[in-house]
Amino acid sequence: MGTYRAPLEDMGFIIDELLDAGSTLGILPAYADFGVGPDLTTALLDEGAKLAGDVLAPLRRVGDEHPATCTAGRVTISPGYGDALQQFSAGGWIGIAADANYGGQGLPELFSTACHEMWNSANIALALAPLLSSSAALAIAAHGSDEQKQTYLEKMHSGEWLGTMNLTESGAGSDLGVMKAKALPEGDHYRITGQKIYITWGDHEATENIIHLVLAKLPDAPEGSRGISLFIVPKFLVNADGSLGERNDVYPVSCEHKLGIHGSPTCVMAFGDTDGAVGYLLGQENQGLACMFTMMNEARLKVGIQGLGVAEGAYQKALGYARERVQGGVPIIEHPDVKRMLLSMKALTEGMRALAYTEALTMDLAHVGPEGERAQQQSRIDLMIPVIKGWLSEVAQELTSLGVQVHGGMGYVEETGAAQYLRDVRITSIYEGTNGIQAADLVTRKIGRDGGAAMEAVLGELRNTVNELNASDDARIAIIGKGLGDALAGMEHSTQTILQAMADDVAIALGASFDYMMQTGYLFGGWQLARSALVALRRLSEGSDNPFYEKKIATAVFYAEQILPRCAGHAGAVHTAAGSLHSYPADWL
Repeated sequence: MGTYRAPLEDMGFIIDELLDAGSTLGILPAYADFGVGPDLTTALLDEGAKLAGDVLAPLRRVGDEHPATCTAGRVTISPGYGDALQQFSAGGWIGIAADANYGGQGLPELFSTACHEMWNSANIALALAPLLSSSAALAIAAHGSDEQKQTYLEKMHSGEWLGTMNLTESGAGSDLGVMKAKALPEGDHYRITGQKIYITWGDHEATENIIHLVLAKLPDAPEGSRGISLFIVPKFLVNADGSLGERNDVYPVSCEHKLGIHGSPTCVMAFGDTDGAVGYLLGQENQGLACMFTMMNEARLKVGIQGLGVAEGAYQKALGYARERVQGGVPIIEHPDVKRMLLSMKALTEGMRALAYTEALTMDLAHVGPEGERAQQQSRIDLMIPVIKGWLSEVAQELTSLGVQVHGGMGYVEETGAAQYLRDVRITSIYEGTNGIQAADLVTRKIGRDGGAAMEAVLGELRNTVNELNASDDARIAIIGKGLGDALAGMEHSTQTILQAMADDVAIALGASFDYMMQTGYLFGGWQLARSALVALRRLSEGSDNPFYEKKIATAVFYAEQILPRCAGHAGAVHTAAGSLHSYPADWL
């Protein structure tokens, strides 16, 4: 049940093509010493795949059946999870894309993204620990003092210490402005009091220390979200020489009983029930949300990757079952409807992967690319993040559900492990900002703020791809070109509809936002598969006999014929959002 084999051929194909397609990544000063190229790609993916397949995957069901528990202020994690985290640390995986000056590996985000896909395919509950820790470290790296960076980053990047994010409180949800956690100044530190909920990997004994990042309000803070500050609250205080000091006044109250990700200890955390937890201001007072949002792009990209990873795991399990299960005298993989489900899983997963990896490269170029191009790259990644987080996590729910369906009745039986993928992935559309929040962010902040300029820049690239497809004399490529061109025209219309709604009534734009986000995702996924098909055709024309390239073209054709038409359905909902949805009284529901 723990079997997982990383789709290394597709992963390597996408990464190598991204690095070959005029990217300056390999020659940037930040990466000049790494020899970024096919050899590094192969070595890194091979080792990441071993960790995923040999260490993490066998623990997926263990964590599901033996969840983390909390008793008397102490969390006990699932069997084997502590050893697995030690192997993360020993391999230097947690700080794979972190600053080498502070103990990280200093590799591009593109490679980190690929590794996180494999780890989440194998075991999302366990993979959450390094994901959240690297995000917390990123906030310290961006906003911490030199002393704070020296104190915490190397230990966090090495995996000796893990980090958490403590944002949400009971009754607050995503409205952080109403939080009750307090921070009282006391010399060179603060005393933190309050409770936080839904804290992923909030407590454990797998590492010798846990570095909590906690949002709280100062006594004289402005009302609402403008009055939130961010604090570093270590589980064990750190002495001047770097050794661990006394236990801080921060304890887990309980572990949540969840639908999925049972192996991840999701804690209610109490700060300062006795003396007040010692905390240190990160960044400036009342600028806590700005500090947190520094790491939100990375965190939301990684949540999209979680959706991709779990969907790939579900696909592999469903495919294996369909090849073995015989009905009507033949394996069910030969049944047309089962074939439809499996091919939908394959095509969407490959489209999700290509989109996420492409924009991970955009994130790299926004951070360390040529200075004159960074603003443009940042504008693009800002646009893409809500699509990647929202679309990938929504589609992942569909694909994991299809994985259950392929198994038939056996998929509904927990002993097969198929249902766990569906239960585990359900959280991804909720945390790090619900997908409704992602959709609202896309239309109001990303489309509305620049009049659709960033979107138009991307659609311009997409038009170039359509033109290249239409110029081919290959019949299969022509099918892709027709489907992508039709979907592109619909997207152009929908974007103008959104812009007009923003001018007329923002509520109409918000009502259309989810469908607009999904339309965008299906279009961009198809675009990336179309680009892959063009590369595959070129390599075949150059004499390659690798069947992978024929499969790649065929998968892109299926996506164009069977998946891209979904764009029209979402476009229809976008264009009618000013109708009954907008006018229907809430008290009639």
